[in-house]
Amino acid sequence: MPFEIPEEALTETFLAATGPGGQNVNKVATAVQLRADLFKLGLAPDVYERLKGIAGSRMTGAGELLITARRFRTQEANREDARRRLAEMIAEAHIVRAKRKATRPTRAAKAKRVDEKKQRSAVKRARGRVNFD
Repeated sequence: MPFEIPEEALTETFLAATGPGGQNVNKVATAVQLRADLFKLGLAPDVYERLKGIAGSRMTGAGELLITARRFRTQEANREDARRRLAEMIAEAHIVRAKRKATRPTRAAKAKRVDEKKQRSAVKRARGRVNFD
């Protein structure tokens, strides 16, 4: 079940974008700055912490996630891109990573390692100077 993002948690502002568009880029505000209030999303505390880690510097001190989309030439395409990226980040935060279980080598594995070391040591010892006595 995908996570539903409530509209009241989102704020969009449009700004002049850089990049492709010719003279149009100077006249039309096509880039989108999407602000998502994470407290209004109602995320579980562990999901919120993971999302903070994923967001990094895109997270503001007020608990907002700031996404700027300016890849496309139209406002609508940039809006969809920003919302898709937000949804992907939230979906990634919902994935719980499996904890690593510490393991130890078996007694047989340790013995095998020591035997191999002894064998290698013997080979290297045999490479010493040759005595012609």
